[in-house]
Amino acid sequence: MFWFMGARLVMPFAWLEVLVLGAALLVYARHARDGERITLQGRLLVVECEHGGHTERTEFVRDWVKVEPRNGDGSLIEVSGQGRKVVVGRHLQPQLRPVLAREMRLALRGV
Repeated sequence: MFWFMGARLVMPFAWLEVLVLGAALLVYARHARDGERITLQGRLLVVECEHGGHTERTEFVRDWVKVEPRNGDGSLIEVSGQGRKVVVGRHLQPQLRPVLAREMRLALRGV
């Protein structure tokens, strides 16, 4: 309708807006499933970190794992052992990170 009324640039800009919105939704969808999964599987602590559709899996022997805050209270949690280390807690509120670290230590001890 705008085309016939002489406003010929309305539709190209409308399509541009739709394309930009679609691109933004694709970027959001790519990171919507980002997260970290920490599980105990027998004698192994398995840490899986997913970011942008790429999953990184790291396994630690349960008895040799060290769990500690990276810098201080509320900072990210560093899980290390056997010469490897993984930082977890990015998707957790800072005040809940010490709780996660404490629960991990308890689970590793078998309490």
